[in-house]
Amino acid sequence: MKKLAWLLVGTAQVLASCEQYETGGSSASGQYIGTLPEGVIEIAAPHQDLKSVQIDPVDGCYVYRHAGPVETTFLPLRSKSGQPICSRAPEPA
Repeated sequence: MKKLAWLLVGTAQVLASCEQYETGGSSASGQYIGTLPEGVIEIAAPHQDLKSVQIDPVDGCYVYRHAGPVETTFLPLRSKSGQPICSRAPEPA
């Protein structure tokens, strides 16, 4: 009986810990940038959803919502040269 109780408690904790990961967790507000700056639009690589862009509060880089065949996730917005597009310079290590 004790094993069953521990199994149920452990299962509940594992499922509760997955929520932030599956919902994206990259933005607390869940709102997208209404109008991107012209410079960002010009350097952004094609085939990225520029209508669902947010700024990641951790590193200050733009991320966009990518709806794949299996899951929807946020990916870094990339320039035509493949570099991530950021709103601020990276902090020194």
